[in-house]
Amino acid sequence: MYICPVCKMKLRLDKKVWRCQKGHSFDVHRKGYVNLLTTRKHNPKKSGDNGDMVRARTEFLNFGHYEPLVKKTVSVMKALLEGVEDPVIIDSGCGEGYYTVNYAKQMPDASFFGIDISKGACSHAMSRVNEQGLENVDIAVASAFELPFEDMSADLVVCTFAPVSDREYARVLKSGGKLVVISPSAEHLFELKELIYENPYRNKPNEYGLEHFDEGEEEIFEYKASLASREEILSLYKMTPYYYKTAAPDAAKLIETESLELTCGFSIRTFSKKERAL
Repeated sequence: MYICPVCKMKLRLDKKVWRCQKGHSFDVHRKGYVNLLTTRKHNPKKSGDNGDMVRARTEFLNFGHYEPLVKKTVSVMKALLEGVEDPVIIDSGCGEGYYTVNYAKQMPDASFFGIDISKGACSHAMSRVNEQGLENVDIAVASAFELPFEDMSADLVVCTFAPVSDREYARVLKSGGKLVVISPSAEHLFELKELIYENPYRNKPNEYGLEHFDEGEEEIFEYKASLASREEILSLYKMTPYYYKTAAPDAAKLIETESLELTCGFSIRTFSKKERAL
């Protein structure tokens, strides 16, 4: 499944090292993930989310407020993969592993490959995998725009709040392969924005320009979540871009808020690889 990020030849696992025929090698970390992000285009130590971002996401996601999204996404993936035996699924931009692990728990017959550009996120994702004792998940540090997978090796790619790569997704998907892209709906977290901004704005729809895919249905999936403590509210705030863009006086308003009824809203869009893509 993995290919060498240097020469693009197939990688084979030799004990605790992934090797290709040209002699390039990549050690498996003691936790179990492998770093396939080269310094040619990225600095593996500084790419992606830093430790504070990973911790903030973990703190909030562990409260379970996005569990309905996981269940919904699993139902979408199962419907798209109906009739496919032992599907191979790539979770592109898997972050700290919350979604990957929960997808894998609910789809035990599927093989999941989570990739993220952040080494810290992948390390945490692998910790989640190990804690759950999952054997159907592999994690690698890699870029969505240079996926370390063979051509036509996956049945589905799922991308949740992460960059979308048209050509690479088409390359790694089998003929007729599926793509699921999840992004914020217009109303997502609007109540949080009302707390900190004078003129809160609604999210605009994302345009992906997927030339190698035919778009299927878009579903807007929304529900209310009750954040019952300052800890939950602050952990949510710290995992959003607003944390890095909001002035201190506006951010201080959150400290006075002890509970919050919040809209969790998601756009779930499905795509099929075109017959003559690539």
